[in-house]
Amino acid sequence: QVQLVESGGGLVQPGGSLRLSCAASGTIFRIIDMGWYRQAPGKERELVARMTNGGSTKYAESVKGRFTISRDNAKTMVYLQMNSLEPEDTAVYYCNTGTARPPGRLDSWGQGTQVTVSS
Repeated sequence: QVQLVESGGGLVQPGGSLRLSCAASGTIFRIIDMGWYRQAPGKERELVARMTNGGSTKYAESVKGRFTISRDNAKTMVYLQMNSLEPEDTAVYYCNTGTARPPGRLDSWGQGTQVTVSS
């Protein structure tokens, strides 16, 4: 299992920016992808951004052009740069890593960090 520690959440005005950070430790050599999810009240948890081990990225349509996922070379840190934030981005954001556990995979989750976009 991978242990994840998040930071960077908070309160920001519409149009502002935040950068979320996630530090990974543990069995990181089997990480196959890393990403960010979010969950707003009354809604299901949804994928925000994901990066595979090969570097391919995927974004939710609602955040394309505004959010950017990145990682360090050692794959011990993953970041989410959030620009042009909107009230609709308000949610609890979770860091996620998938590790190979044949024949399937094991997902690890951070504790979640609150992002509130409000004027």
